[in-house]
Amino acid sequence: MPPARFLTFEGADGCGKTTQMALLAQALRAAGRDVTTTVEPGGTEVGRAIRKILLDRTVAAPAPMAELLLYFANRAQNVEEVIRPALSQGHIVLCDRFTDSTRAYQGAGRGLDMGVIDQLDRIACGDLTPDLTLVIDIPLEVSLERARVRNAGTGSRETRMDDQGAAFHQRVREAFHAMLRAEPARFIQVDGDAAVETVQARIQEALAGRV
Repeated sequence: MPPARFLTFEGADGCGKTTQMALLAQALRAAGRDVTTTVEPGGTEVGRAIRKILLDRTVAAPAPMAELLLYFANRAQNVEEVIRPALSQGHIVLCDRFTDSTRAYQGAGRGLDMGVIDQLDRIACGDLTPDLTLVIDIPLEVSLERARVRNAGTGSRETRMDDQGAAFHQRVREAFHAMLRAEPARFIQVDGDAAVETVQARIQEALAGRV
């Protein structure tokens, strides 16, 4: 297999993926690699404006289909402005969430048509698919508690997804597990219920020889 250059981080809210992605980027740069990091929703000026609509609890919630379209509008901008240019320059690109999150949250969580999601992915991303996807897995109750503590500590207003009920988040978690089973060559499951350093060591061990 060729070395992976486009890596995505997925998992439930509170799983620690943002922290772990930053630590991996730091380690890769220390090893002399060119690394570009980005996030969804967000990653660009346009994406940050869309992120506010999608996640800020003080903004009126979009209808489920409007929410789906906004996620892909954000993604199209991120692919065009950040991801493809970085890949063309030989960078390793690390992305905090990508289309697999949409499949989990809007597909399994909201109950939207997976066929529509896949069609929108082809429109927004063309043939761009992550080379590897790390799913940081933690128990549902740990995920919900971590998200609650984080939001209380930071005063974040970006809690629209966190505020969904436990049944919603259980469907999301089950969707990620289904993806792990369906595409074992692309997906890597990492146990995130441990100290930050331990989880990072697990990630680097899993990626050894593949990046």
